[in-house]
Amino acid sequence: MRIFKYLLLIVVLAIASQAFAQTDAPAMTDDEMVTATDIFFDRCAGCHGVLRKGATGPNITPEHFANDNKGLPYIKAVIFGGLPGGMPDWGRQGILTDEEQDLMARFVLNDPPQPPTWEFGNIKDSWELLVPVADRPTEPQSKRNWENYVGVILRDVGKAAIIDGDTRELVTVVPTGYATHILRSSKSGRYFYVIGRDGKASMIDLFMDPPAVVAKVRPCLDARSIESSKFEGFVDKYAVVGCYWPSAFVVFDGLTLEPIKMVSTVSYVKGAGELVQEARVAAIVASEDSPEWILNVKESGQTWFVNYSNVDKKGHPLDVTMIDTERYLHDGGWANQRKYFIVAANAENKLVVIDPATREFVASVEAGVKPHPGRGANWVHSKLGPVWATGNIGSPEVTVVGVDPEGHPDQAWQAVERIEMPFTGTLFIKAHDASPWVITDFTVSSNPKGSTSLCAIGKESLKVEKCWEVPGAADIKARIVHIEFTKDGSEFWVSAWANKETPSFIAVYDSNTLEEIDRITGDWLLTPTGKFNVYNTANDIY
Repeated sequence: MRIFKYLLLIVVLAIASQAFAQTDAPAMTDDEMVTATDIFFDRCAGCHGVLRKGATGPNITPEHFANDNKGLPYIKAVIFGGLPGGMPDWGRQGILTDEEQDLMARFVLNDPPQPPTWEFGNIKDSWELLVPVADRPTEPQSKRNWENYVGVILRDVGKAAIIDGDTRELVTVVPTGYATHILRSSKSGRYFYVIGRDGKASMIDLFMDPPAVVAKVRPCLDARSIESSKFEGFVDKYAVVGCYWPSAFVVFDGLTLEPIKMVSTVSYVKGAGELVQEARVAAIVASEDSPEWILNVKESGQTWFVNYSNVDKKGHPLDVTMIDTERYLHDGGWANQRKYFIVAANAENKLVVIDPATREFVASVEAGVKPHPGRGANWVHSKLGPVWATGNIGSPEVTVVGVDPEGHPDQAWQAVERIEMPFTGTLFIKAHDASPWVITDFTVSSNPKGSTSLCAIGKESLKVEKCWEVPGAADIKARIVHIEFTKDGSEFWVSAWANKETPSFIAVYDSNTLEEIDRITGDWLLTPTGKFNVYNTANDIY
């Protein structure tokens, strides 16, 4: 029945696009353009780009729609109902009103507004040191187990909650920035570094009671990634933010967020193609074997190794080594005990494997449609050895990759298993040594049942052993998103992400029995998305 409905929708859209295709831009007032630009930044730019030329999502410039003979009715239908490849159903979810859907359909048939500039002087002017280093405590002020704190993003209200992972009690809620994307623990674990889609970075000191923001800065107008320095002798000394707009990365003092250097990532596709003005920095990891960050430059298909050891020496530029990989690089994480970095080139349906020791592009592995691993999931299989896995947005598959060329060369850099899943739309996949399961969500599934469900894959069987709908999620029109384990791995938590007018919840599961054992609730728990355990995040456990 679902297949029939989907085919019927495609036929209707095709007829509508032929009947109503148009190339003239619909009229919009200045106020409408401002409103639509804000909505596009919030909901659309991450996949389609500020200039709308595409990356994870397709090109949606006016020329694209004119060439494909797709007009206003088609665009409105897609905004309402989404598409199986990962386009959310903004209208059906109730996230965009009928008026906003009409507004956005007209907006994408107009030329993109020129995005504003943001320079190093703007960054310096935005920097605020709220608590100097000398005034911070030298040891934890609370008797709580701060290494088991869980930072929870309250996405649409511009805040982050700190929850005690032992007692599941709220410790505090701190202001961050609009649409916070991730929290990253410093190597010491003491600090949470926060970055939001509005480009604002914050630094939370977990030794304080309660934890509080001690510094903040705005390195970009749009960002997704932040990381600290982790090499011995440089622990917590520096931090880096990767910008979506403008295309750049910015280096800061790791204890104060005072800006040190801004470097443009505007570059040529794989070093030899066309020049791309929108070359956004996606996933960043910090090496513990060298004083380097590894940055992915999405649109140019390059991975940059940034050596920060001389960044504070006058006249010494950053040492940057660029290697050509695949487009469009997105998210990823460490594999096989940090020996390799694997990142999704999700518009090419591939996984890129990088050896940080040799700075080489080792392999390209075919994944499903639009792989989206988050950091991915690591475990050791009894026959296959160390493996790493990703979910896929656009196909119902978890792709398991062999990552041990020394011990298991026959399986290395191959998809050793393609596990069939009941839904598309997986955003995150997680594992922990203490649990026999690999857990996946289906947050952007076009199937309402999928978006409220979880599945557990057996680490040994490499099969889906259990799937279930999270009770109560559908009742508040929430989507289930992002799995995180506690420090000891005995529990995993998932967010029920409802709108900001409706208090949401976090469901807590026993990581062995898969039984729900508790539910974290409260009027403060609005739009929870990502959750980051201090110890696991500091030590790259996923």
